[in-house]
Amino acid sequence: MEEAKKVRIGVELAESAWAIVLFCVACGAVAGALLPLLARWLLSLPWAPLEGPAELLTSIPEPALTLGTVAVGALAGLLLGFMAVHESLSVNISDTHVTLTIRDSTRSFAREEIATLFRDGKHLVALAPDGMELAREPCGLPWPRLTGTLTAYGYPWAAEDPHRADYRRWVPGTPGLPEGADALLRARAQARKNSDDAGDARELRGELLRLGVVVRDEEKRQYWRLVARH
Repeated sequence: MEEAKKVRIGVELAESAWAIVLFCVACGAVAGALLPLLARWLLSLPWAPLEGPAELLTSIPEPALTLGTVAVGALAGLLLGFMAVHESLSVNISDTHVTLTIRDSTRSFAREEIATLFRDGKHLVALAPDGMELAREPCGLPWPRLTGTLTAYGYPWAAEDPHRADYRRWVPGTPGLPEGADALLRARAQARKNSDDAGDARELRGELLRLGVVVRDEEKRQYWRLVARH
């Protein structure tokens, strides 16, 4: 009688939410403690920028001043920590699927959908067999542990983007793009200038993928390549 194939229990890799929040709170508290020192230093300059706010701040007696700025800094760090947790990536790896969860969004890819995974800077990227980009997400997980777990489960890992040589730098009016892609790249370039428009930049990336255009960023520059649509 043929022995049944054993299916391993999936492994979930995620950054510690408590570690992220505590780190941000600590950084905020330290920044708050340094704020009175910065205000006094500014007032000691012959010409002080923000002289009015600095004088108002230093008019508060100690220890209320330092205790207050530390408390405000810690609170700001707490809020920043919650935002960082919301933006952190968790990866669930099983024999059949890789599941990515970030920003209250979960996407699952079957083993046969994934041709390769690789690291591009601070991003985890998954590609389909036809070269289409399935996912590109910022990843704060320890890379050795992530790559080791993926390869242990038999998923293909590449040292670099196998299509890296196919990318071309985008400039307005670049020939060879599908209709409408140049306008989307213009809008995305504008959105990337403002951190508040990060959601728009992600949405525009998705619109470009629907046209068969894969985009990667290097600092303020955008690079693109085409994927043949079937």
